[in-house]
Amino acid sequence: MKNEKYEILYRQIASLVEDESDEIANMANCAAMIHETFGFWWTGFYIVKGEQLVLGPFQGPVACTRIPFGKGVCGTSWKRRESVVVPDVELFPGHIACSSLSRSEIVVPLFAGDEVKAVLDIDSKELATFDETDRLWLEKIVSLL
Repeated sequence: MKNEKYEILYRQIASLVEDESDEIANMANCAAMIHETFGFWWTGFYIVKGEQLVLGPFQGPVACTRIPFGKGVCGTSWKRRESVVVPDVELFPGHIACSSLSRSEIVVPLFAGDEVKAVLDIDSKELATFDETDRLWLEKIVSLL
């Protein structure tokens, strides 16, 4: 069922962004579509600006505005240049708790050439929400942007 949802979502996002060159608009629509499809607690982007990630388009409650390089799940994903799946955020060393309701998280880097230009961050109120299926599909989705 999850694979089927992602397959439809991927096609919808691909169609939506193919004729739009504005990165912020595409991130905004992408976050909204993922959020609406799966009903996650928080779905959004942090954009690389210097040595920080700065809050970009998102869906959900108020979030942390800036995250330093290598800090928290988002900063770790940026530093490692790879997706990070966290089944229980309380067990992740250095987790930045923007909301105490967040229980699990996935962060996927968005690349421009060889450089990470943003990360997609998704939080869930449930433990162990994200798995390899989410990672693979979300990596495909961000590659569209």
